[in-house]
Amino acid sequence: MQFRTRDLPEQAPPNRPGEGAALSPAMTAVASGARRRALRDGDRHVDTAHLLHSLVESDIAVREVFDGAPQLARVLGYLVQRSIGYGLRWQGAREDSGAVPVVPEPGGEGWSPPAAAALERAGRDAARRGRAHADGLDLLAALLADPRCRAVEVLERAGVGVTRLAARTQERLVAGEQPW
Repeated sequence: MQFRTRDLPEQAPPNRPGEGAALSPAMTAVASGARRRALRDGDRHVDTAHLLHSLVESDIAVREVFDGAPQLARVLGYLVQRSIGYGLRWQGAREDSGAVPVVPEPGGEGWSPPAAAALERAGRDAARRGRAHADGLDLLAALLADPRCRAVEVLERAGVGVTRLAARTQERLVAGEQPW
């Protein structure tokens, strides 16, 4: 898989997803949007909250697993506050949920280990279900699988029942496997 952003200098981050992560064109755009958001916010790496922000903004199927517009508004509110420097204070700090070993990077730029792991897991889980590409629900499920990542912290602070959201996401993924 090529993981590039056209409007940014070509630089393959050391903690980027590897060849095993087959993302759909829409999910590649989500990842690129997360990378642009991180750069715009002044962050040195893309974390799971950047991925969640880009995913919620761009994927209708992901928005549908939430409990309605008020819940989505709270989630986006936390994410926007973060991106403008209020609320959750993570800017400049590397995300490390402890789920994946941190590999030191020269300059500290690229993808946080949990963000890279989520992209990898989304591709791997989609392939396990016989799908060529991961989609938004695959990525959301992968984010929710790491209970200590920033994306989950945002969801919890916004009052989202993460266990319920994970169950609804899995139900939609399983339903998508059934032939109609």
